[in-house]
Amino acid sequence: MRTASGSLVPLGAFARVDRTAGALTVNQLGQLPAVTISYNLPQGVALGDSVTRINALKEQIGMPTVISTTFAGTAKTFQDSLANQGFLVGGAILTIYIVLGILYESFIHPLTILTGLPSAVLGAVVALRFAGMDLSVIAVIGILMLIGIVKKNGIMMVDVALELRRDGMSATESIHKACLMRFRPIMMTTLAALMGTFPIALGTGASAELRQPLGVAVVGGLLASQALTLFVTPVIYVYMENFSGWLVGLWSKRKGETGPVEAGDQPSLFKPREDMLPEPQQAAAE
Repeated sequence: MRTASGSLVPLGAFARVDRTAGALTVNQLGQLPAVTISYNLPQGVALGDSVTRINALKEQIGMPTVISTTFAGTAKTFQDSLANQGFLVGGAILTIYIVLGILYESFIHPLTILTGLPSAVLGAVVALRFAGMDLSVIAVIGILMLIGIVKKNGIMMVDVALELRRDGMSATESIHKACLMRFRPIMMTTLAALMGTFPIALGTGASAELRQPLGVAVVGGLLASQALTLFVTPVIYVYMENFSGWLVGLWSKRKGETGPVEAGDQPSLFKPREDMLPEPQQAAAE
């Protein structure tokens, strides 16, 4: 080898050469020597469970600090998808809120319709835990499906209640009558969705373990939301109507209008007050 001064020094002066068995190739990851350990999942074990077990075994072994570990392949994709699931759920809820706000021309009642989502998500998580499944990517897809399925109960009730409000009914009377009118359609659509996803939750057929978390999440979310939506959504609707009337009364005071506003006669934000509408123009008589 050539030194800094330019002279040549034989390799045997500072090293020893021996013949031994070694690796044909040396893999590197981040400019460091790396060893890849592959494994196959046994039947009935989810990918998320295997990742959790490997992390637990790594803590039990007590590996030196100079050795670092990381997942690659499908396991890394699984971890990345779980890290972004909050953004996916939040984006889905925001999109539905914007669409409902445009359809109803209101900022208030889309929130009333979305009040059934927490119970659905809670029911999905409880069902997954009860079945011994983790919150995998397939289960998250089931929760995203629930966001689109569960809101139909709120739409059926709120839409009829708003129509009855236009006819002069109070908030309490309108939502009560809407629940009575829409009880059968709500039960029919929910039972149809349950019957469609129940075979998936049972896990029958080829590759059933891949689809089963989706069915369990949807079935658990539908059962929980159906049990609570008919009680929670009407209460939220009444409070939202009162809040909407309070905002309209506050806006009227700022505009300099006088006179108390009755709670039962407060208009919703989507409905303009009659005294704010332009007066019809009279046709000129010839």
